[in-house]
Amino acid sequence: MTQPRIPLAGVIGSPIAHSRSPLLHGHWLRTYGIRGHYIPMDVHENDLERVLRTLPAMGFVGVNVTVPHKEKVMAFADQITDRAILIGAANTLIFRNAGSILADNTDGYGFIENLRSGAPDWRAESGPALVLGAGGAARAVISSLVDAGVPEVVLSNRTRLRAERLKADFGHRIRVVDWVQAGSAVKDAALVVNTTSLGMSGQPALSVPLDGLHPGMVVTDLVYTPLETGLLAAARKAGCTTVDGLGMLLFQAVPGFERWFGTRPEIDEATRAAALK
Repeated sequence: MTQPRIPLAGVIGSPIAHSRSPLLHGHWLRTYGIRGHYIPMDVHENDLERVLRTLPAMGFVGVNVTVPHKEKVMAFADQITDRAILIGAANTLIFRNAGSILADNTDGYGFIENLRSGAPDWRAESGPALVLGAGGAARAVISSLVDAGVPEVVLSNRTRLRAERLKADFGHRIRVVDWVQAGSAVKDAALVVNTTSLGMSGQPALSVPLDGLHPGMVVTDLVYTPLETGLLAAARKAGCTTVDGLGMLLFQAVPGFERWFGTRPEIDEATRAAALK
């Protein structure tokens, strides 16, 4: 008697033991009664292509990709979505028939959905967004903000050259300011976004003066360990609307889960609790 294959998915990175994605996807699989599995896989850079070519034959329908492979997997994809091309990285792979690979990036989607969920009164057209950091996460954030209609993105990074490269890629709505001037840019922003690792547990604190924070602003931090970073604590005390970074992890996972397992999951308190176990 022929039985349908049990769909497999997972997350590839190195290291990977810290990833909360297995907790999240495992919760959804149980919640919706889906016969499937989601597996963390520590894959070395030298083995990346071989692993990706082998997984479909093993029953995998797709994988998430995290550091340090988000850019590298683009070279092995048979098709790449427009948003992944714009961001220059992929965090979600869908394995199609005969093992072909579709590369997508849902980080920008996850960011903007988390922002709209946590700050429902925020409007893209309300004013400039100050983005701190110019790494891969910043590219996804800037892409989503420009697409949403933010009139100007003020970008600041400890290494100005990296910020200038993003300006070259995203165009005239990006204005670069030196890191030492980031504090001065806070007061004129309608939205402040930290995309750096500063403020994360085990990392240095965010070294940007925050005295320009004031009520009416929205402040969000992509860091979610701790859930309330120093930036968010300062913003809360200043009367700002604050949005923690956990929701971005949750929302970016929704499109991939739907493509792999055929069910669009909901984000609720049980989902947040599962990701924080």
